[in-house]
Amino acid sequence: MQFQFNSDNHVNGNRDVAAQVEEDVRKGLARFEARLTRTEVHISDVDGQKQGPADKRCLLEARPNGLEPIAVSHEADTVDQAVSGATGKLTVALERVLGRLTDRKGH
Repeated sequence: MQFQFNSDNHVNGNRDVAAQVEEDVRKGLARFEARLTRTEVHISDVDGQKQGPADKRCLLEARPNGLEPIAVSHEADTVDQAVSGATGKLTVALERVLGRLTDRKGH
């Protein structure tokens, strides 16, 4: 599975942050990895330079083999919390979509 990390200019997106986010997302989506061709993470600060609650946003997009991309987002106080929340939402979405295919095909 290919992995792509993107951040806006209001969020610290250095190599350490990117590596930690990739590790967290890969762990959360590990059971789907064989069925995904690519996963993209977009981290942004909703309020720009202003401080506020739930101003970090994580948009996760997964591209399952042969299917349309699935995207989810989550807003939280920190990047870690936003990534965790989005990963949980993406797991549920992938279970729903890929589970339907498995049920139909009987695999």
